[in-house]
This record gives sequence, C-alpha cells and structure tokens, in this order.
Amino acid sequence: MEATPGRERLIEQFKADGLNVMFGNPGTVEQGFLDAVDAAEDFRYVLALQETVAAGIADGYARATGGAALLQLHSGVGLGNGIGMLYQSLRGHTPLVVVAGDAGVRYDAMDAQMASDLVAMARPVTKYATRVTDPRSVLRTVRRAVKIALTPPRGPVFVALPMDVLDELNSEPVLAATVPLTDVSPSPESVGRAAELLASAERPVLLVGDGVALSGAQRELAAVAELLGADVYEVDSSEVNIAASHPLRRGQTGHMFGPHSKELIGDADGVLIVGTYVFPEVFPELESPFRAGAKVVHIDLNAYEIAKNHPVDLGLAADPRQALRALAGLLERQLTPQQRAAAAARLDVRTRERVRAAGAAGEDDGTPMAVFLRTLAERTGGDLIVFDEALTTSPLVTRYLPAERPGDYHLTRGGSLGVGFPGAVGAKLARPDRLVVGFAGDGGSMYTYQALWTAARHGIDAKFVVCNNRKYRLLDDNIAQYWRERDIPEHGFPNSFDLSHPEIDFAGLARSLGAGGMRVEKPDEAVAAVGRMLSHPGPFLVDVQI
Repeated sequence: MEATPGRERLIEQFKADGLNVMFGNPGTVEQGFLDAVDAAEDFRYVLALQETVAAGIADGYARATGGAALLQLHSGVGLGNGIGMLYQSLRGHTPLVVVAGDAGVRYDAMDAQMASDLVAMARPVTKYATRVTDPRSVLRTVRRAVKIALTPPRGPVFVALPMDVLDELNSEPVLAATVPLTDVSPSPESVGRAAELLASAERPVLLVGDGVALSGAQRELAAVAELLGADVYEVDSSEVNIAASHPLRRGQTGHMFGPHSKELIGDADGVLIVGTYVFPEVFPELESPFRAGAKVVHIDLNAYEIAKNHPVDLGLAADPRQALRALAGLLERQLTPQQRAAAAARLDVRTRERVRAAGAAGEDDGTPMAVFLRTLAERTGGDLIVFDEALTTSPLVTRYLPAERPGDYHLTRGGSLGVGFPGAVGAKLARPDRLVVGFAGDGGSMYTYQALWTAARHGIDAKFVVCNNRKYRLLDDNIAQYWRERDIPEHGFPNSFDLSHPEIDFAGLARSLGAGGMRVEKPDEAVAAVGRMLSHPGPFLVDVQI
C-alpha cells in the first residue's frame, strides 16, 4: 500500500469507522492534522469555542446516533478544559473517541511549554487512554480505541497523537475496527434460577438503567414487569428505558440521597436489577438498602457492577434484552394461577392510580413555564427530542413532554453542569429531521453558552430554553436537606447560590452569538414565544422567568 502522511491516513481510518464528523477546538500542535482535515472529502469539522462545549456536543451526537463520536482536544490545556464533560460521558457510558495532539516525541525530554502527561490526565475519565509513539501503529491504536469505546460497558477513550508521529509516512492498512458482539444469552439454568427467586415475590421491584436502552430491551423489560406486577424505578437512567406512561413506572430513585432510595425499595421482597449500578447517590446508604431476606437478581453486561456495593443472590453477566426475553418466556410458562392473579392485581392498582393522578393533574398553574410547556406540547403533539438539563424544573418539563419513545428524551447525567445546550446541538446535528429542544437552568446554561455560536455557525437548527430562577436552585434544595439531617435551623441560603445580580440578558447574549432569542416574563408571552421559536429558521433561545 502506498505510504501517505499519518495525518492523512488517520482521517481515512476515522471514515472507515463511520466517524465522519469531528468536534473540537484547534491548537498549534494539531495544526498539520487539522490542515489535512480541512482538505479531506466527506469529513466535517464542527468548531466549538471551548473544549467543554465540543465535548458536550460530541456527547449529545453520540447519544442521538447510538454510535461513537469523534472529539479533538488541544494538548494538555484543552484536555484539562474537557475533563469535566468527559466525566459526564464516562458515567453515562458515551462512546467518545477523543484525540489530542502534542508537539512531538522528539521534544519529550525538554519539558517545554504545554508539556504534560496527557495519558495520565485522561485516564481517570476514560475507559482507555494511550499515546502513539510509533508511526507504524497509528491506525492499529485507533482501531483498538474505537473497539474499546463501543464494547459494553461503553465509554470514552483517549489517544494522544504527537505531531511528528503524524507527519511520518504511514503504510498501515485502513480497516474498520472490529467490535465484538455482546448479545449473549444467559444459560437456561441461570434464567430458571432467576425466575425461581422472583416469581413468588409479593412486593417485587425492578431497578433499571441505561443498559436497557443500549440493548433495546424496553419491550422485554415491560413484559417482565407486567408478568411480575413489579414497580419499576429508574436508577442510573438518562434514556427512555420504559415509557413514562407505563403504569408500573414509578420514576427515578434520584442521585443525591441514599435514604430516599432505601425508602422506595425497602419493602421489596424480590428485586431485579437490570442495566445499572446500585446506587449512584452522592450520599449513598453504606448498609444494604434491601430488606433482610429479599431475593436480589442483577442482570448486566458490565460484570464489574454486579454486587459491587451490595450482595445479590444471583448475578448474570448477560445482554439485558436476551436475558429479559428468556426470563419473560419462562415466567409466562411457569407462573402459577395464584401468582398471575397477584401480579395482575398489582398492575391493576397502579393503573387505577395512574388514571386518578391524571384526572387530578388538571390545568397548569398558569406560570410562564407551565404555559410555555403546555403550548409546546400542543403545537408539536409531543413529536420532538428533548435534551433535559432543567434539573429542578425537570418534573414540569416531563409532565408536559413525557419520555415515551426511545431516542426522544435525553437526561443529563454524571453530576456536572453544562451538558444541556451542547447536547441539544449534537442531537440536532445527528437528527436533522427532528425538532430538538434543549432545556437548561440559568446556572447550567452559562457553563457552555458558547454552544449557540456553534449552532449558528454550522446552521444547526436546535432550540434552547433557559429555565431562569436566578439561582442554583438545586443547591438550595440540597443544603436544606443537609440542615434537616444535622438539626441546623433553617436560615438564608448562601450568597454563592444566588445568580440574580447582575442580571444576565440571556436573549441578548443569544443574539450576540448569532442565534435568535426572546425573554418571557408573563404567561401570555409564553404562547407567542413558542410560535416564534418554532418558526425561526436556525437556533433560537427562549429565556423563561420562573
């Protein structure tokens, strides 16, 4: 094979792996590579103004496509900027292929400007991190990284690419990476054991996470839940794992306080955990939250998570879809008439509760945000993709725009702020045929507001909503819990939680970045804002006062 510079051959390797779009922010040590990118055919570079934004857009793109996304960062300083967002991707199992340049292997001994151990920096927030030092193994290393990123448990990977290595002639073959198939089924004996442990439960509970969505197991999950009459709680969950309208879906356990999760599941005598780790709270229960004698079954492709924190009676390292399908089939055949009747009665109770709750919900409360969301739901019929970083406003968002269909809803994950707006940009780029609306709080939006500029520059017609309560409201809620736990009398919230002064002109800021924007203070303005947002050609932001 004719040799060409490694920087050019690398692009061909990316294209062979379906990575035709690169998100990034340029730097001097990547200049030769980016020059080649500019000249490449059928390869697109999406420019962000800061690496955190680029990483967030790449994350949203990967989540919307269901595949990998390619992210370019600038040496140690750029990698440092992106690390917080890469942590989001690590916790959320997003398959990002991250590359960064450095001046070159020949300069390692000099410890010069911008010199840093990129691999050591990247390792805590990636599945795999390495540096290419031999020009004969550039493509080989990239293929390995792509394979690791896409093999469950998925996650970001990092490859450092020294400039002089990419400048060398390269004759490696360009071949697509081989990603192993992981749709493995558990043995009939293990499925039988799971059915035996769960079938007789009088208060069964399912704890589920995004491993369900990754394997496309939503239908199988619902079937098992209905056969058992089991409540379904979403744990480490940011995708649609079960339709919001399903009567057995009980919502999220939350990611902050272990006692809350324990309260939700403490009475369960049979627990099936699927596609998640337990538990993700910032302040978890150190003792097992499961009641004494409860039978616990854990199904996950990520064997590391099974019984990581709390013992289980049976752990199955298997694909959730295959395992749940086998379990549903066995339960269908083996449940006794009495067990079927009990499960049907539990399902009937939840169905009637859901009907009563829907009737009691009534009209919205007339606030600008409620009117905005109701109008948006009515105008779109719910046919849109929501990227939700609304946090304390999320319950209202999902009331009017419930997460029903896989791919139509993405929730922030990982704990850091700033993913909502860039995530929406990435999702819209991946799904240009769909309406995409990103929701973020006023505080979270300011972490990555430059994403609007990227949307305007590249003609990405995403829409954005600032849920503006002029504070870090979630911190107010969390410190109130802290005070209660320690018997500290309530008092004024810390001034560092307040964002009211100076006031941020979000609509004006959006316009300065090339997007449209307007502010909503009154309910009647919310109706007009929806119309303007939907009719505006290009990115548009609505600042809704709460």
